[in-house]
Amino acid sequence: MPEKITSVSNPRIRRLVELRKKAKLRRETGMFLIEGTRLCADTPEPFITEVYATEEWLSDAPDQEKARMSGFPLTVVSEEVMAKAADTETPQGILCVTKMPTYTMEELMGRDQKAEPLLLVLEDIRDPGNLGTIFRTAEAAGATGILMSRGTVDLFNPKVVRATMSAIFRMPFAVSGDLCADLERLREQGIRSYAAHLGGTRAYDALPLTGGSAFLIGNEGNGLSAEITEAADEKIIIPMSGGAESLNAAMAAGILLFEASRQRRAAALQ
Repeated sequence: MPEKITSVSNPRIRRLVELRKKAKLRRETGMFLIEGTRLCADTPEPFITEVYATEEWLSDAPDQEKARMSGFPLTVVSEEVMAKAADTETPQGILCVTKMPTYTMEELMGRDQKAEPLLLVLEDIRDPGNLGTIFRTAEAAGATGILMSRGTVDLFNPKVVRATMSAIFRMPFAVSGDLCADLERLREQGIRSYAAHLGGTRAYDALPLTGGSAFLIGNEGNGLSAEITEAADEKIIIPMSGGAESLNAAMAAGILLFEASRQRRAAALQ
């Protein structure tokens, strides 16, 4: 029979709470939390190390999912304990302790797929929903990877994790300590970088994007820094009508990526 925890002061539950709240602990342990039936079901089995579930979840969950979760160290917790450990206001009754995925630069550039690299380079994206949406959008558009500055919100923040809808396990990523240096490395690999910038002189859909390409997206409030903008091969713009001055970072990323995807599909048909 699985162990049952009913006390919110249990050391294991306190550790879950700290893992949820503290990015430093997540980095030190290489672990983070996945919450909810759908996200736990989508998590690849090699990454799951522990499962916590309420009796109600175990009673109501699909047999296939219960059988899958029974293959991991399972602890039954009370509703009160789950509410303490979970990040959402109305927990679904299950969470998993999960290992962080890691990727090589070769995977980031799609070299394992022999694909032309299609990258996003993110500088100091701070909103968890934006970052999560960017990951989902990048996967849908066929991007090969995402490179993020250290000032970008922690990818393993629970809100970001939920917003990725499990793309966190399918979209290669890396955190850069020096974006300018990494842009130069990409250039050496034949990957041209484009800074999404209000001072751009060429529209995004006038670019040839079938070769190796990287789009630079900046902070929600300040945009790209002057240093990163100057390190790019070209400044580009998304033309806008009306009184809009800028677009949401995730929206801009989606527009750019799907234009590249469109061009690549068209080229493949020729």
